[in-house]
Amino acid sequence: MGALAALPFSTGVQAQERRRLVLGQSVPLTGPAAQLGIQMQAGAKMFFDAQNAAGGINGTTIELRTLDDGYEPDRAKANTEKLINDDVFSLFGYVGTPTSVAALPLVNQNKIPFFAPLTGAESLRDPASPWVFHIRASYYDETALIVKQLTQLGLMRISVFHQNDAYGKAGLDGVLRAMKPLAIQPQAVSTVERNTVDVAKAVKDLVSTGAPPEAIVMVSAYKSCAAFIRAARKAGYGGVFYNVSFVGTQALLDELGPEAMGVVVSQVMPYPFGAGIGVVADYQAAATKAGQKFNYTAMEGYIAAKVFSEGVRRMARPTREGLVTALESMANYNVGGFNVNFRPGKHVGSNFVELSMLTNDGRVKR
Repeated sequence: MGALAALPFSTGVQAQERRRLVLGQSVPLTGPAAQLGIQMQAGAKMFFDAQNAAGGINGTTIELRTLDDGYEPDRAKANTEKLINDDVFSLFGYVGTPTSVAALPLVNQNKIPFFAPLTGAESLRDPASPWVFHIRASYYDETALIVKQLTQLGLMRISVFHQNDAYGKAGLDGVLRAMKPLAIQPQAVSTVERNTVDVAKAVKDLVSTGAPPEAIVMVSAYKSCAAFIRAARKAGYGGVFYNVSFVGTQALLDELGPEAMGVVVSQVMPYPFGAGIGVVADYQAAATKAGQKFNYTAMEGYIAAKVFSEGVRRMARPTREGLVTALESMANYNVGGFNVNFRPGKHVGSNFVELSMLTNDGRVKR
């Protein structure tokens, strides 16, 4: 049975026909960015599965159908075409800028909701699509806070290490935008190719030639960032490293081990460790039951699933347009201590950002 046989788009369907709603997801489940996709999927499934076990949303259950794209845009585009041809109701929880950008023309062409992609890129926000909804702050928000803190600490010699694709460019653009009012420029900029750890040239460009920077802002995935940090320190670099949230905090911790000490990561989701209340406590209970370690990316998947489910609960009509209208009714929706604010013409639900620091014993401090 196809997804839309389970939940047709006509308004005259019988209630018993509207029992299952299928979401399509394309994420990296293999390759150098796999932990991000695995964690995003796991967090979402924890919420959806518990909700389904309790009877669903007014009797409607949600199935998350996930395909592996290896963090490659061409595979993400092919997965998106397949999911749309399979009549999924909505696309949900994609991971990455280049993969989400590859899906965007298909989203707009087929008028299908594209909910909670794990990316802060401006190219998915401006120009705004009526079908795209974000629950996380932008890379502009994250890099603005990073540059603000560094310059307030008196660290003005700042270089940028970024992935050579749409994600890396989005982060670099954010750094440049934050620096412009301060009349400063990056001391140096260098890149790494997506899905590689070939960082030798970047280390030479940024820390082995001339006066080293006081700080390096990093806009890449966890394996390449970890490789760069290790190589830079081996080359004698003693400055600080700042990462945006997409790096994958737990994955970076796992890659670096004790060498993670002092690395800073900006976060766009609530702190998932320690004593939790509201949605954090709910997530922690679900993760504990599933035998999973707490982490920010799974927390993002969990919150995305909860917000999406609230949109389904509010649907007056079981259509894609009905879902968009329902989501746009969620002004100042409190997800249990994390606020999401959608309305017509405003599909960016949060601007929350804070900084965290990694320790040498595998912990994250705020």
